[in-house]
Amino acid sequence: MARTVWDSSVGKKAVMAVSGLIMLLYLVVHMIGNLKIFFGAGEFNHYAHWLRTVGEPFMHYEWTLWLIRIVLVVAVIAHAVSAYQLSRRDLKARPSKYARKKRRATYATRTMRWGGIILALFIVWHILDLTTGTVHSGGFQEGHPYQNVVDTFSTWYGDTIYIVAMLALGLHVRHGFWSAAQTLGAGSRSRDRVLKTVANVLALLLTAGFIAVPVGVMTGVVS
Repeated sequence: MARTVWDSSVGKKAVMAVSGLIMLLYLVVHMIGNLKIFFGAGEFNHYAHWLRTVGEPFMHYEWTLWLIRIVLVVAVIAHAVSAYQLSRRDLKARPSKYARKKRRATYATRTMRWGGIILALFIVWHILDLTTGTVHSGGFQEGHPYQNVVDTFSTWYGDTIYIVAMLALGLHVRHGFWSAAQTLGAGSRSRDRVLKTVANVLALLLTAGFIAVPVGVMTGVVS
């Protein structure tokens, strides 16, 4: 039954919608956590340590964090694979161009695929930069996330990569949230306006909230 659902286009769209909402929930929590950097190094570093001790003593050190990471990895893979396969099906179903031009889609709709690629590349860079420290500038300091963040956003390329990715994220969320609502049956003629408003507000808050951190470092508010 699971294979039948997965093989259908409706099933893949449902997987995209659910996995997208899981990632959206994580992004909201992650953004709120990031904003703690404006309360100083002590507050931010304490929050980063707390993430590793959530659930103790029932859960061992970092177990909860690893469970969250595993769920996110599964959600990202499911989202990406279903998006790719749906895209391939769409191309096979329409091998030639339309005889008449379709109504012009919104900018967010037309850039969903490229936005997804940008975000996928950004996730890899972000992990290598602030989780493993592999590509980190200024010398990665284990257990000192505040200083690591300041180091990253003290470089022009760190700021550029992050801000471009967050702009792509805003567009992705704006269109993706509304699409997920339609797929899961939450949309209707009477609720579409509300759903689109919620999508716009979420996209704006997430984009502004994430970009506030590099801007804070660039302006010296965070140092």
